[in-house]
Amino acid sequence: MKKIAIIGSGPTGIYTFYHLLKNSTPLSVSVFEQSEDAGVGMPYNDDDNSRLMLANIASIEIPPIFITYLDWLKEQSDAHLARFKVDKTRLHDRQFLPRLLLGQYFRDSFLSIVKEAKRLGFNVDVHESAKVTDIIPATTGVTLSVNGSVLPEQFDLAVIATGHVWPDEDESTRTFFPSPWSGLMDASIPPCRVGIMGTSLSGLDAAMAVVMQHGEFRDDKFVLDKGSDALKIVLMSRTGILPEADFYCPIPYEPLSVLTEGAAESEIAQGSDGLLDRIFTLMVKELQLADPTWCEKISLHKQNADSIREAWFEDRKRHGPFTWAEENLNEVERNKRERRTVAWRYTVLRLHEVVQEIVPHLNERDRERFKQGLARVFIDNYAAIPPQSIRRLLALREAGIISVATLGDDYALDVGSDRTAITTQETVYRFDVFIDARGQKPLKTKDLPFPTLRKQLEATGEEIPDIGEDYTLKAPDAVRGRIAFGAIPWLMHDRPFVQGLAECAEIAEAMAKAAEKPASRSRRRLPYIEN
Repeated sequence: MKKIAIIGSGPTGIYTFYHLLKNSTPLSVSVFEQSEDAGVGMPYNDDDNSRLMLANIASIEIPPIFITYLDWLKEQSDAHLARFKVDKTRLHDRQFLPRLLLGQYFRDSFLSIVKEAKRLGFNVDVHESAKVTDIIPATTGVTLSVNGSVLPEQFDLAVIATGHVWPDEDESTRTFFPSPWSGLMDASIPPCRVGIMGTSLSGLDAAMAVVMQHGEFRDDKFVLDKGSDALKIVLMSRTGILPEADFYCPIPYEPLSVLTEGAAESEIAQGSDGLLDRIFTLMVKELQLADPTWCEKISLHKQNADSIREAWFEDRKRHGPFTWAEENLNEVERNKRERRTVAWRYTVLRLHEVVQEIVPHLNERDRERFKQGLARVFIDNYAAIPPQSIRRLLALREAGIISVATLGDDYALDVGSDRTAITTQETVYRFDVFIDARGQKPLKTKDLPFPTLRKQLEATGEEIPDIGEDYTLKAPDAVRGRIAFGAIPWLMHDRPFVQGLAECAEIAEAMAKAAEKPASRSRRRLPYIEN
């Protein structure tokens, strides 16, 4: 049997194992998971989440594993769902539910995959509490070091599916947390002045982790505990803009008319010079066809790939964060009840997947322009958050607990031993507790946690791993075709919108094909650019 090692059993690892079941002959599959329970994943486990934290994806968008998430939910008992304040009679496929429930779906799906693999004649070994500390490739196969000890067996293919990478808990202190997933859930946060860097869903999750220690939500109102009056939370970002609520649209996506995949490929074929501007011209035509009224409202015909960012956020800035959030929430919920699609939002949502394909082909100047302009628009659009998260945010605002600060582009952050200070051009903010919730940053070869593999890849002189269409490493010779590299932080350079379950499933399906036949072509990738 061909021996496959899957390192990490979060969504990417689970979907990889699931697609390996299609292999024409049985395989020997070993799964290595550093936590106690394989098949859950960091974004959905008990250690890093609370029941208040919502998954930013609904069943209709989650690639099914044997059965859909909604069908799995319907199989659960009323009592079990009630523990998460979920009414079984009101379940539907566009519902945003607690992350912990989605983690349970993945765990059950993983166990079903193991059972089906054994039925098909696969040899399966699941190693839990097993942290892979080194990957040692050779021309004869791949050896792993687990919990510091080298295993005796070699694997024909090692799949790296380690997911997001956050700072270790030992980098946290009582007053500073380098991410919401670096010990915050277990920390005791006193009622004090708390600063959270980041206004996306990660920032709101960090706020939920704090407020749950000092009160509770009752019917979209937040009731603060006695003695916690000193709790004040400030969400901060350069723009001070809050995300919009998730909006109704047809799924699966309807095809685009102007900026199709074929049109993008034709523009790419013409060369990198002017590529971004040519693509933006096609975007304008697509949007004008879909929603001419909105295009006229923001003077889209006068915008370019650089100015579109300001035009996109202008209305939100003018209204103020909480006024806009309330108006947007009301609009979104009305549209969902009426099944009404806002054409310009839906068009931008579909465009981001096509436009992403040009990113590896942009020249250095246009890559930076894209990062500062269009990328911000696309991220804001597809990272719309559950309406319930907006309702909770408004409840915290009504309770006088939370506010939003605009830092601007020029600010200084000073993390002290007992207090954090942020100095802007207008003022100085001081916080007793500070949480950095700005999300996953792209990583490069020097950040790999596997010493031997890291050394081999650094010897190639490439700052970003060179991978094929099936995500197998192309160099050096010792690793070629033997390691499938599906670790999200190292893929974000040329796929800036790669984070998401659909993307995990797509990457996993490609990696599973490497078990039979390595890819012949390399994927284009970007050189690393410091943020």
